[in-house]
Amino acid sequence: MDSSEPAAGAPPSPAQTPDDTPVNLQAAYEGAQVQEVLEQLDRELIGLRPVKTRIREIAALLVVERARKQVGLSTTAPSLHMSFTGRPGTGKTTVAERMSQILHRLGYVRKGHVVTATRDDLVGQYIGHTAPKTREMLKKAMGGVLFIDEAYYLYRPENERDYGAEAIEILLQVMEANRDDLVVIFAGYKDRMDVFYQSNPGLSSRVANHIDFPDYTAEELLAIAKLILAEENYRLSEEAGAAFAEYIVRRMQLPFFANARSIRNAIDRARMRQANRLFNRISSLPITKRDLMTLEAEDITASRVFAGEVEGLDPSQPITE
Repeated sequence: MDSSEPAAGAPPSPAQTPDDTPVNLQAAYEGAQVQEVLEQLDRELIGLRPVKTRIREIAALLVVERARKQVGLSTTAPSLHMSFTGRPGTGKTTVAERMSQILHRLGYVRKGHVVTATRDDLVGQYIGHTAPKTREMLKKAMGGVLFIDEAYYLYRPENERDYGAEAIEILLQVMEANRDDLVVIFAGYKDRMDVFYQSNPGLSSRVANHIDFPDYTAEELLAIAKLILAEENYRLSEEAGAAFAEYIVRRMQLPFFANARSIRNAIDRARMRQANRLFNRISSLPITKRDLMTLEAEDITASRVFAGEVEGLDPSQPITE
């Protein structure tokens, strides 16, 4: 066999492929079913336009890279390690799951699963404990995405006996050596993550995609609430809708606000109040399917948020008043 001939199954070389060779990007895009994942992301998450735009850009890059290989254009695997910054409840975990599906469908990772880790999963408490813990989590994530939440806790320079630096060093080695089969996503509050990267220049240089997740607006949070309620076969009466809009504005001003997570918690408590309200009238008034589905204003306004308090922090306090 002529040594100039490509091996069986190998992509053609650029010299063997004319420059005017047609490339069907649309077919590559549709064949990987990436559009399906992006549409699912649009359905699942309200707002977050800058985030969705960036994910679409990454997907486009991967489709083009795939097409380049098919016509023999050599390329190195793009660095896909990411940083997701933003407050809790802004959709970071959901986006990580969808990103992993996109990577899998385009052949950049073998499995497309997400393994979530925190400092406790990676860092040991004594000498010799950190390396096996970190490598075990990396082994579980191989072929998919390792999502490290509150990643800044890995680095504690004030503690000389802390082993977080060892975990970071192992992460750096594996991120570089396995960039074609593992994507690591570091997540947390933006200000703390900025300090984290400044303290670890080697890590910062390996994270090519920094995506900031903005807080939701009050209007977006109300839309999220209605989406959650519809999925669970509930709805707000007209008065309850107005009350919940007011609830959101008030809750956003209080401590420990967690965007969509706080909204889901509020809905769970409103459902408890609705159930209690219906239960208390079972012997006096008939109950219809509409009653079972509808949250009324009183189910919302009974929240201590309307008194300027964060409901749910004290488990000894009742949900209903």
